[in-house]
Amino acid sequence: MTGTAYVGVSGWRYPRWRGDFYPRGLVQRRELAYVAERLPSVELNGSFYSLQRPSSYQRWRSDVPDDFVFAVKGSRYVTHMLRLHGVGTALANFFASGVLALGPALGPVLWQLPERVEFDPADLDGFLAQLPRTTGEALALARRHDERLEGRAWLEIDADVPLRHALEPRAQSFADPRAADVLRAHDVALVQADTAGRWPAFDADTAHHTYIRLHGSRELYASGYAADELDAWAARIRGLLDGSPDGIPRDVYVYFDNDARGRAPYDAVELAARLR
Repeated sequence: MTGTAYVGVSGWRYPRWRGDFYPRGLVQRRELAYVAERLPSVELNGSFYSLQRPSSYQRWRSDVPDDFVFAVKGSRYVTHMLRLHGVGTALANFFASGVLALGPALGPVLWQLPERVEFDPADLDGFLAQLPRTTGEALALARRHDERLEGRAWLEIDADVPLRHALEPRAQSFADPRAADVLRAHDVALVQADTAGRWPAFDADTAHHTYIRLHGSRELYASGYAADELDAWAARIRGLLDGSPDGIPRDVYVYFDNDARGRAPYDAVELAARLR
């Protein structure tokens, strides 16, 4: 038994990609479909900045093949503004906003913490305990949305299936072994992020899946990955897929976020080819 690798990019609407990765003349509404013809997954990051609409999630789902997977970045209102405190209504609004309209295309939810949010065992455990672990639980949570979602909430699911989560902290205090213990207790993946040294790199395996974000190895959000770097990541991912670290085969979600100079889609295609 082995896991499955989902390699993709963080977002796809980048002017720099037009006439480069995207052929000249490709209409914007076809860009996601173009990515989906070459990669098995995409990380939705617009959901981090604002609540999207159900019609958007429905359109994205219709633009990709049946086996395509979307990772969805959780709301920054939860992580950066509320800083994990008093987040019940904010979580309900997020899951009511249309995330569940992705149906079987819904993959893991990414929660990215700002550097100023330090590790606190009680805070982390309390937050993770509120995250829905199935789409059925997410639907029940979504029904508790407030008046801001009245008339625009999506309150349907195709089936009640497991829902995965990943946490990307940026404070060094999350190197505390207790942080990994809390994450393991909730089966939430600690993101393995390459940030050109800007933020700490964590590599603990804390869930039955792994989430990797590649922001650039030499220049944050900008530098491309050399062939030997992609080879190294491919070897690391193969080990996770077959369970060689601890005997637990894992699905691995990998997203390139080095998009400033248009390198992300090329690097993602190259890594995906190495893992076939």
